[in-house]
Amino acid sequence: MKEMVNVEPTHLPHHSYIHATELAIQYMKEHLDEEVTSEQLAHLVGYSAYHFTRIFKKATGISPRQYLSALRMESGKQALLKQPSLLTKIMLSIGFRSAGSFHHRFKQFVGLSPKKFAATSSELFSHMNQYEHTPLTSDTSLPSSPRMCIHCQLETPPDFRGLLFVGLFPRPIPDQKPIVGTALNMRNRECIFTDISPGTYYILTAGIPWSRNPVDYFKLDTCLRGKFDEPVEVNITTKLHVHILLRDPLPYDPPIVVNLPLLLFEKFNRKRAN
Repeated sequence: MKEMVNVEPTHLPHHSYIHATELAIQYMKEHLDEEVTSEQLAHLVGYSAYHFTRIFKKATGISPRQYLSALRMESGKQALLKQPSLLTKIMLSIGFRSAGSFHHRFKQFVGLSPKKFAATSSELFSHMNQYEHTPLTSDTSLPSSPRMCIHCQLETPPDFRGLLFVGLFPRPIPDQKPIVGTALNMRNRECIFTDISPGTYYILTAGIPWSRNPVDYFKLDTCLRGKFDEPVEVNITTKLHVHILLRDPLPYDPPIVVNLPLLLFEKFNRKRAN
């Protein structure tokens, strides 16, 4: 194992859980190929394991283990865009020793196998850009007597130009397909979800600016982020109106692992089939 750097608690500022979380995340990024435990990270920032896990989840919304897993998948995505033929090297660099495990986890979280992700990136990039000047259809009208509905109203910085993604996710991190979701473009900032399966969900949003560089649609660490502050309990009588302000990313925001361009492509294909 690489040498661990110790940080004494006295080096941390008052109310320092954000700083401690950022230190832990930076260590994770530098040691993706190793087994990193919450106990090690807690020692690094000078907290007990219990207290560290609690403050980390308070800052990021997820556990250190979930965050590390997301970082590995995100690093794998970025490496595949640069060197798609070096699958084994990429797999080892993010801590996987089994090709089968790597392929399974990558497809589970990103939505495609590693090879297919690399092979389809150019096609998905072109599909994204066709909506820079073509409006996406988004139904903001309610069907008659809906059993349930969630009305989402998004707010972005005035100068934002790009695609907005919003969805209900089973976990407080976009590391798999949402239960329901949609994409908005141009001046559209509203959507309505109906007939959602009962459960507990997290409303997460992202704003991807238009770009001529394909990597910018898959490496999403600089895109706008937003979320509804509380988990949403959905049942047959749920009627909810939420307002979400999208902002610039923070250093401790969890990675956006799911392949958002793929979700848009699949949504388009479903509509065309109907």
